[in-house]
Amino acid sequence: MQNKGIVICTAVLLTLASIFYLSFSFATRYYDGEAAKLKDPIAQQDYKDSVKYLGIYSYQKCLETQIGLGLDLKGGMNVVLEISVPDVVETLADHKTDVAFTKSMKQAKAEEETSQSDFLSLFVKYYHQNAPGHRLAEIFATQQLQGKVSPQSSDSEVEKVLRANIQSAIDNSFNVVRTRIDKFGVVQPNIQKLEGQAGRIMVEMPGIKEPERMRKLLQGSANLEFWETYNASEIIPYLTQLDSRLANGGDADTATVKKAALKKAVAKVEPKFKIKSTAKEDASEASRAQINAAKKMHPLLAMLQTTGQNSLSVVGYASVRDTAAVNRVIHSAAAKQILPSDLKLLWSAKPADGIQAKNIYELHALKVTTTTGRAPLEGDVVTDASDQFDHLSGSPEVSMTMNSDGARRWAALTKANVGRAIAIVLDNAVYSAPRVNGEIDGGQSSISGNFTIEDTKDLANTLKSGRMPAPARIVQEEIVGPTLGAASIQQGVVSFAIAFVLLILYMVVMYNFIPGMIANAALIINVFFTLGILTSFQAALTMSGIAGMVLSLGTAVDANVLIYERIKEELRAGKGMKQAVSAGYSNAFSAIFDSNLTSLITGVILYIFGTGPIQGFATTWIIGIICSFFSAVFLTRLVYEHQLNKDRWMKLKFWTGISKNLMQGTNIKFMSMYKGTFVVTGLAVILFAGSFFVRGLAKSIDFTGGRNYVVQFEKPTQPEQVREALVGIFPGCTSGAISLGTDNKTIRISTNYKIESNSASVDDEVETMLYNGLKKTGMVSQKNVESFKNPDVRTGGSIISSSKVGPSIAKDVTYGAILSVLIALVAIFLYILLRFRNVAFSLGSTIALAFDALTVVGIFSLLQGVLPFSLEVDQTFIGAVLTVIGYSINDKVVVFDRIRENLGLHPKEDIQVLFNDSINQTLARTINTSTTTLIVLIVILLLGGKSIQPFAFAMTIGVVFGTLSSIFIASPIAYLVAGKEIRNRKKVEEAKAVEVK
Repeated sequence: MQNKGIVICTAVLLTLASIFYLSFSFATRYYDGEAAKLKDPIAQQDYKDSVKYLGIYSYQKCLETQIGLGLDLKGGMNVVLEISVPDVVETLADHKTDVAFTKSMKQAKAEEETSQSDFLSLFVKYYHQNAPGHRLAEIFATQQLQGKVSPQSSDSEVEKVLRANIQSAIDNSFNVVRTRIDKFGVVQPNIQKLEGQAGRIMVEMPGIKEPERMRKLLQGSANLEFWETYNASEIIPYLTQLDSRLANGGDADTATVKKAALKKAVAKVEPKFKIKSTAKEDASEASRAQINAAKKMHPLLAMLQTTGQNSLSVVGYASVRDTAAVNRVIHSAAAKQILPSDLKLLWSAKPADGIQAKNIYELHALKVTTTTGRAPLEGDVVTDASDQFDHLSGSPEVSMTMNSDGARRWAALTKANVGRAIAIVLDNAVYSAPRVNGEIDGGQSSISGNFTIEDTKDLANTLKSGRMPAPARIVQEEIVGPTLGAASIQQGVVSFAIAFVLLILYMVVMYNFIPGMIANAALIINVFFTLGILTSFQAALTMSGIAGMVLSLGTAVDANVLIYERIKEELRAGKGMKQAVSAGYSNAFSAIFDSNLTSLITGVILYIFGTGPIQGFATTWIIGIICSFFSAVFLTRLVYEHQLNKDRWMKLKFWTGISKNLMQGTNIKFMSMYKGTFVVTGLAVILFAGSFFVRGLAKSIDFTGGRNYVVQFEKPTQPEQVREALVGIFPGCTSGAISLGTDNKTIRISTNYKIESNSASVDDEVETMLYNGLKKTGMVSQKNVESFKNPDVRTGGSIISSSKVGPSIAKDVTYGAILSVLIALVAIFLYILLRFRNVAFSLGSTIALAFDALTVVGIFSLLQGVLPFSLEVDQTFIGAVLTVIGYSINDKVVVFDRIRENLGLHPKEDIQVLFNDSINQTLARTINTSTTTLIVLIVILLLGGKSIQPFAFAMTIGVVFGTLSSIFIASPIAYLVAGKEIRNRKKVEEAKAVEVK
């Protein structure tokens, strides 16, 4: 084998990288175990903050780098947020009431539901129709777009500005969402803009147990404000008095504080605690007692360290652990009596800079100066902002430009607050509170502070968009309870382990102990490399990801089977062991390469067009294919060549008593059967098509839009009972109930009630209606709706998982499903044509693949409601169809590769005999590969859990019919087309020979 050095070097580097990245998972587990030994939560956190893995990586870095678990394994929440582009356009047009504008907006919104064009393109099209001779600048030459759009601007210029502002709003929404999630404290969140889906942001939040709170958090508007502030010396005396009042049980005098008393209080204010740089010892019982005593003496100031007299708006510091307790105090009834009525206290957005202790936040004192209670200046006046560097200090800062109204108000605000701070607030968090050194006129100003370059970029982007110009709404949602996640982990591990053991046994039984164990070692290396690479990408492992890994084991065996079957052929041909092994690897390479590459093409299409679970499956499958190709083709060959070069294993057997003569010497005349097989295929197509049009498919909410709730009842409940109840619960709506599993206790309830509503309260409303309706019929007995929505409280019946898909997402899923299947078929057709240089092979494989896909869809239509698990068609089903296409092409490539080889070796042999011989020669490989894959799929089907059963069933159908179609559809079509070409070519050659004579 050539390039041994490169193979060895690659293997060593992959091994070291995999060990390195996988070690973070073990390090995190070790640190969690050590921290658990400490009883005090504060001591646990201090321990985690102090550890350094390998002397470099913090505990947080270990958490971020370890292999993460997806929502279906850990529990949590997944949402897709959609920023309303029509609302952005309406805001940029300053809410014009022009007839042509409003009519165009209405028409564009209506067509967007069914069109794949973006909203802005549709709006421009309709505006040109409704206002011929008028330009867009007449609508968008507003104060908000001053300097960007003028009355003389062309339509193309205006459209360019609108697209830039829409993208800016989306980017700003992304930054706001990321900040909110980080502040919420979610570990390892996944936040990303969905490519090709303008205005959509996907947020995955493992471990979330408060979905209602998260919905409100994500769908709130980003509100940018500029506030006047108090100096610390003006507010600290009130905080001191509030502390005394609470310490005395509320008996303190609440009369107006005199100026002399204020001055005295200011002089005497001293910190009640000090922030220490490091925690060197675990908190003891004595220290906890001291802390409790301090809180009794100073209920507020034991947690809030006040600042000095010379501080501007910052009145105190507190640990992030104490901010909630401080909030309760400063918003209490006593606080309302003591603190000034125009005082507004807000926390900083980020931990304070320049303090060695971690996670210490600043408390700012804002002054309410308007009668409405709103900020004197808001973000809608900012027209532009950019990040830059101070020309004197070189530190990052933000430059901003306001419109004329904002410039006037900003000048007045800064003039009135010279020597004081002006707080810049976003979503009730203070981002910066710079000192005003003088009046700032012209609307041009800069904001400096303790900023990093990233901070100024984000703040500039936030300032540029100001208050989020459009509402964000959740258009897709999935919630999985942690208990369900734990069950999924167990199912995934069990199915993986059993499938792995069965594959090991099968390879040993079929190919003897040493060859079988070398193939099995390649499987283990494949799993090791796959996990290592997944971890290095910081990808989360999901149930569908585990299924992808398990399936990659089945496809990995395919390469070993191909090689071993080829070695057996070479040995039977009389070659020595060294020559047989070398020829076996060399001759099998093209078939392995082609089959793996076609699978990769399908995997890439799955990744591009799929979302959520489909992408998780595609990621692990792609990595598994690459790793299995490397380990099976190169690493195993290194082992054999090393041993054979030392004259070992010279009499190695690649068969056992069971497999020695299995499928050997067969002489089945497959090509003579094509008329019968075509008739059977035609009848099957008619049956499947008829079922599709008559019975249809059980379309999930992925295609129809709606909400799904998986409810686990305490007693066996029939879906019919639930369906009857749903008629009364959601009158006039499309609702349904499907039983999951065989215990009749788990039922998935679907409804499209108010699915088009943008209100954040509708989700709670639907869940409450469902609870009341089911309780009225006696199917659930929970005391309240909160317990019903808690997936960990199973007694009495509860929602253990839920999902939501809006109409816009459903439309895109339908379009993407059809497009992805068509692209997969076209891509494979072109690749086969490129590799085999013969349209006969492309035509045969593509028609057979289309039949495979139709068979899966047809059987799902025929058997819906018959099997004990759901056969709903969702995104996972589309992934299964695409995977069937990718896997099925492997069989066809191997058969066609042998036909191509035989055509080169025996060009004058009868074409029918050649095709029959080629199929018979590869029959053992076809049976063995299909068997190994079916072993894996049947294990997943039986043990993989409810969420993955439909996928495994679809794949099982695909493998069976894909194997049959390779022999009885693809090959006969290729035979008929290629045979016709060869016969025509022979006639031409004979005619030329006659002319020569």
